Amino acid sequence: MVKLYEGGVYLVDGVRLVPEKEAAQLGPQADREQARQQTIAYGILKAHNQAENMENLRIRFDAMASHDITFVGIIQTAKASGMEKFPIPYVLTNCHNTLCAVGGTINEDDHLFGLSACKKYGGIYVPPHIAVIHQYMRERMAGCGKMILGSDSHTRYGALGTMAVGEGGGELSKQLLCDTYDVAYPGVVAVYLDGAPQPGVGPQDIALAIIGAVFKNGYVKNKVMEFVGPGIASMTTDYRNGVDVMTTETTCLSSVWCTDEDTRAYLALHGREGDYKKLEPGKVAYYDGCVYLDLSTVKPMIALPFHPSNVFEIEDLTGSRLEDALRAAEVEAARISGSFEFRLTNKIRDGRLQVDQGVIAGCAGGTYSNIMEAAHILQGADCGNDVFNLSVYPSSQPVFMDLVKKGAAGTLMAAGAILRTAFCGPCFGAGDTPANNCLSIRHTTRNFPNREGSKPGNGQMAGVALMDARSIAATAANGGILTPATAVADGYQVPDYQYDSSAYDKRVYNGFGKAEPEKELIYGPNIKDWPSMEALGENILLRVCSKILDLVTTTDELIPSGETSSYRSNPLGLAEFTLSRRDPEYVGRAKVVDKLERARVAGEDPAAGDESLAQAWERLKQLPGYEALDPATVEIGSVIYAVKPGDGSAREQAASCQRVLGGLANIAAEYATKRYRSNVINWGMLPFQMEGEPAFEVGDYIFVPGARKALDGDMTSIQAYLLGETVTPLTLYIAPMTRDEKKIVKAGCLINHNRNRHSGLE
Repeated sequence: MVKLYEGGVYLVDGVRLVPEKEAAQLGPQADREQARQQTIAYGILKAHNQAENMENLRIRFDAMASHDITFVGIIQTAKASGMEKFPIPYVLTNCHNTLCAVGGTINEDDHLFGLSACKKYGGIYVPPHIAVIHQYMRERMAGCGKMILGSDSHTRYGALGTMAVGEGGGELSKQLLCDTYDVAYPGVVAVYLDGAPQPGVGPQDIALAIIGAVFKNGYVKNKVMEFVGPGIASMTTDYRNGVDVMTTETTCLSSVWCTDEDTRAYLALHGREGDYKKLEPGKVAYYDGCVYLDLSTVKPMIALPFHPSNVFEIEDLTGSRLEDALRAAEVEAARISGSFEFRLTNKIRDGRLQVDQGVIAGCAGGTYSNIMEAAHILQGADCGNDVFNLSVYPSSQPVFMDLVKKGAAGTLMAAGAILRTAFCGPCFGAGDTPANNCLSIRHTTRNFPNREGSKPGNGQMAGVALMDARSIAATAANGGILTPATAVADGYQVPDYQYDSSAYDKRVYNGFGKAEPEKELIYGPNIKDWPSMEALGENILLRVCSKILDLVTTTDELIPSGETSSYRSNPLGLAEFTLSRRDPEYVGRAKVVDKLERARVAGEDPAAGDESLAQAWERLKQLPGYEALDPATVEIGSVIYAVKPGDGSAREQAASCQRVLGGLANIAAEYATKRYRSNVINWGMLPFQMEGEPAFEVGDYIFVPGARKALDGDMTSIQAYLLGETVTPLTLYIAPMTRDEKKIVKAGCLINHNRNRHSGLE
């Protein structure tokens, strides 16, 4: 079904793949560096690069987007750094904290802040229930050859010829200050699509097939996925959007597709034909790898808990295969929880899986064609009045309006489905959260553990499996018994979409280019400024406050989504939830360390009354050359160790919450994503890495002498010392950082760095 090429490949005339080892047949055209410049990605990156070379890019984006979990902090950061107006179109959507009843008035206070910011600084404000962030950007902002930056990890508009990147809020603040997004030139991997999808196979099925093939081996990690090949023409742009948005789950940096007349038609339908241009590779283009997929071989897929890469063909999940797959998920749940028993095998009915809930929602599932196909399958069907229930969330008001006009909305409701407004909640744990020990099938973006209402520490766990809207509808029509849509496919053709912009025209505030500096920002009582943070000390003493040995630690485990959303604009309030689902004792430990540092800064003896710190000082003085070290000059902070932290969301709070609790560093074997490592850096923490198993435990101290100096020296080998029963040398390292990234960490955070620049302290 999916083939991964070893080594690089050449794409000739857009259709013929030639492995690099056979490049001699191409003659002079096989010049790799010249052919590398013939990719679509190279052309877009070059057009947006402000640097003098293409090795270390300095990118300025055409537009940005944030939602109401992230935009308050971004604007507060930029404001504190001297921002006076939004220099590029900046869209603020309200699709995450949409349910304003949660947290009293807190969420709507954030919305009013966003509207006031758009008036003051010249932004675009999309009110709650009008559109989810990525659907709005597809309909109104994306265009061929553009680049868009978003503070949501699923910022992907590649099917419209836009290279879009999801990053933490610090990177958006930089753009608001007219700084650049700095990244080494990424590898570019071709995704060669051949054939055409079978009837009943949807975009989520295609996406899951790709994710299952490339996630675990890191084949496209931090690279650009460039979709090419004749199979693209077999899919409408609406369908392509559904595949494209899921590329985030491969851990790639961005994506881009060849564009064609269907792309033009999509943009023209939305009143933006002028944003179309044909994008295709040059005659001979070189790629750093290739994912080959024959679309006709893809069958309806399901990603069982607890990751989008845990994929199976639905028709294969019967009998013993089903039991084995579910039992493996139960074993993983037990590992995650430590003790709590999560059951899935008890949902087997006569060799088939009985699920408890279905959801079709958001930027992945809530598109027009997905819901139309689901409605067709559910025509005259009955979802039943038992435990199983189905909810459908159209991705925007224009989509919802046409579903009503076409009769699809009525068809769904008549079958027993519940229609809701545009909302991202089902993707991050704030909408249709499953009951304890229930299994929900969802056409959404993620099914990580500790996400959909799961709190193993409280004896509570639910499971989510990812599927396509078509198979969810087929399952709903079958009373919740897992059913592939190919079993009911009848050749249905989705009628053309009729876009009506009136909901946007009447409700969206478009203030770009019309900033009103005299306007005041509207602050609710829960909107707090970032607390002050110290510059990095020359010598630092780190106390290990959490040690996580899971193969991957997601951002949802670092800072939970869902119920914490109401506190996203309150840095200290939100920090109380840090690692609450993974290591509930972390916050208390970090606060103890932060108290020690505050005492040091106040001129007090932080070791007074803290025996562990006093012992650490004594051991530190055993080191040659440090016998006379004054403890008052050593900065004290907490550190988290995780094998591979940061998979998933772009939320900067995964790092900022550690920082406001006194975090000074992370130590990892590797970082799951660039965006999480960037968040660590932008919040002034050192992104340490180390080889081998960590010899330290929670509560141990690690001394890093010359931490500031290390950033300007050989970062491949940084001497540190574990101050245990004996003093043990420890070797850390830091992967390459840009000059500005080093300055940010030295300053203590991005806000400090910007203040230093504006005051001439750098």
